[in-house]
Amino acid sequence: MRTGPRSAVHWWNVYADTEQWERQGATATTLLRWMTDYLSRPHPELGRPGPVCPFVRQSAEKGLVWAGSAVGGDALTAQRIQDIFDDSFEVYRDLLRESPADARRLTLITVFPELTRYELIDAVHQERKTEVVREGLMLGQFYPGCTVPGLWNRDFHPLDAPVPMLVLRAMMSTDFPFLVARTEWLYAYLTQSAPDLPRKLRWAIAERMQVDGPEAGQITELRIHSADEHAR
Repeated sequence: MRTGPRSAVHWWNVYADTEQWERQGATATTLLRWMTDYLSRPHPELGRPGPVCPFVRQSAEKGLVWAGSAVGGDALTAQRIQDIFDDSFEVYRDLLRESPADARRLTLITVFPELTRYELIDAVHQERKTEVVREGLMLGQFYPGCTVPGLWNRDFHPLDAPVPMLVLRAMMSTDFPFLVARTEWLYAYLTQSAPDLPRKLRWAIAERMQVDGPEAGQITELRIHSADEHAR
């Protein structure tokens, strides 16, 4: 267990002691079932073979999924959620330092039981994405009704989850469409995927590849990999 110094939220390795995690409440059980029955399995509307989220399935198989429950529901303030995120980010980085070999498969989830003000989740995602991406990581926002389109089918919404949550994981080669809106995000992507390129070249490529305006949100159309090219 890890405890955030600002928020007092506890994060657990959910597969190291599943019963302990499920004692955190009904939302904990819901999260486990969603990861097992939805994320780790194929879906007819996904648009490609394989599980909805290969990353989470591999994290679960290796016992590298950590999760915390931030109670308070709609009484949570924007600042409180920012503090919770700060703690989750710190816990994630501590885990990476302690076991760098796990870096490519570590997932850390913070769920917000009974929160229905989903705009607070979107706000944290928007405000904190840049600092996360700079470290070669990704921050995901999940909640009921999230309309972010899938990479393979724009009408499929993989971030539509039964409970609101923020998720930290490693950046993967297939994350390009989520990073095209800002040059610095693309620079971080190239630093992860092509670190041997000179820094100035990485920045020049990022400037040329950056997408402006509404087109940056056309995630499905911006997909650059085929079905047989897997995330790395």
